[in-house]
Amino acid sequence: MASKSKILIIGGTGYLGKFIVEASVKAGHPTFALVRESTLSDHVKGKLVESFKNLGVTLQPGDIHDHESLVKAIKQVDVVISTVGFMQLADQFKIIDGIKEAGGVKRFLPSEFGNDVDRVHAVEPAKSTFDVKAQIRRAVEAAGIPYTYVSSNCFAGYYLPTFAQPGAIAPPPPREKVIILGDGNAKAIFNKEDDIATYTIKAVDDPRTLNKILYLRPHKNIYSFNDLVALWETKIGKKLEKIYVPEEQLLKEIQESPIPINVVLAINHSVFVKGDHTNFEIESSFGVEASELYPDVKYTTVEEYLDQFV
Repeated sequence: MASKSKILIIGGTGYLGKFIVEASVKAGHPTFALVRESTLSDHVKGKLVESFKNLGVTLQPGDIHDHESLVKAIKQVDVVISTVGFMQLADQFKIIDGIKEAGGVKRFLPSEFGNDVDRVHAVEPAKSTFDVKAQIRRAVEAAGIPYTYVSSNCFAGYYLPTFAQPGAIAPPPPREKVIILGDGNAKAIFNKEDDIATYTIKAVDDPRTLNKILYLRPHKNIYSFNDLVALWETKIGKKLEKIYVPEEQLLKEIQESPIPINVVLAINHSVFVKGDHTNFEIESSFGVEASELYPDVKYTTVEEYLDQFV
């Protein structure tokens, strides 16, 4: 068995980052986390960093905006995974520069973890966010950096507790009425965050995922919104009132809503109206599917996930 790659995670204290850090350690990879000085003194993130230390993670002081510290961190590892948030996506050009200078990186996984940005039909302002991710892809390819892009589709923890209902901030999903975008027939994919992390880490040393897009399309997690509501109705034993929002009305709402609501609505338009998760076939020339590559991973199904809210 070849030794496991050393992995540097940039953005490890973020929403998805903490799951990636844990999955990396669990899989036996020597794991490094780039940590800013300000993060250590942050009350919430400081505790998270402490928990990383207890897991055996090597804390690497540094910052994307400090080229020298970034290069120093990258030089210690084989694989770099970025999980920076959407406000920092463009900062990844700095990571690319760091990887070029450090040399020796066997794989870079930029912060993707959503739609496949080369195959979306998005309107503004989501279009600009997706465009930045696409520009990062092109820069990685132009630099000749070996890569894997992870298209994980919807985070279950973000969408399923509230069914993405406007204004809902806490579970459970709706029990009286539900708002459905478009006709509710476009198929979307919902994956639990720790499963996304497990699949991501499995891909880092896998030759089959080299210079490919890793799609997370486990068949039990593919649902149209109508199917999702029907499943929920079965679980709670009652019918919901369904309010359908026509596409024209949604586009108008996107234009009139403030940031960040307009971004969220525009992403939801891409996913739930345009069907951008499932409206194309995965071809071997550009992609592979995670649950086929790693049938040993016991992923959480949408049905199992919803049981906690019944």
